[in-house]
Amino acid sequence: MLPTQPPASPLLISDQTVSRDDLVSLLSEAAPRLQFEHCDFDGADLSGLALHGAQFLGCSLIETSLEKATLSETRWLDCKAGRASFQLAKLSDARFHRCDLNNTLWAKATLASALFAEVKLTGALFKEAQTLGLSFHDSLLVGADLRGISFRKQAIEQLDMSDADVSGCDFRDAVFEGGSLRDAHLKNARFDGADLRGVDLGGLRIASLPQFFKGAILSTDQAAALISDLGIRVM
Repeated sequence: MLPTQPPASPLLISDQTVSRDDLVSLLSEAAPRLQFEHCDFDGADLSGLALHGAQFLGCSLIETSLEKATLSETRWLDCKAGRASFQLAKLSDARFHRCDLNNTLWAKATLASALFAEVKLTGALFKEAQTLGLSFHDSLLVGADLRGISFRKQAIEQLDMSDADVSGCDFRDAVFEGGSLRDAHLKNARFDGADLRGVDLGGLRIASLPQFFKGAILSTDQAAALISDLGIRVM
């Protein structure tokens, strides 16, 4: 049996402003996986580039275009990418930790088994993204467009979805551990069997219960708050 070769160490690029031409040059040299630390990509057009497995640590990608880029198995830590576009990008098994991704665009991106943890995604747009196995943890999704995403049977930990559009989302048998659905848009969302005792349902009216929350589990305090809309007090 031939000996196996250890995987090549990533090529480190640090503390540089990186342009599209720089990346094309690096990729043309058949470099191993790339690791960027504290690099500046602000406003760059990186659309369509093949960056499979690249690592981005403390980088800035504000208003950067990554449309149709191959970003599967990429790692993103402490990055700032407000208003960046990931539309139609391939992001299967990508990992985002402690990143600022406010107002980013993910329409029609492939996000199968991707993970977002401790991430800011206020105003992010996930319209028609492919999200099988996608998970969020301890993140801000205030005002985000999450239409149609499945959270079925997930433990939903500390997700602030206040004012988010969760129309058509599948929350069946999910367990909410903290977080918020205050004033969220719930049209056609499914909550059968969901445990909502740990989530903020502020703004919900009792008339919404049979429409959206049939079969869901609420706490006594949540039920009392809803009944108070009818002028009834629970003692």
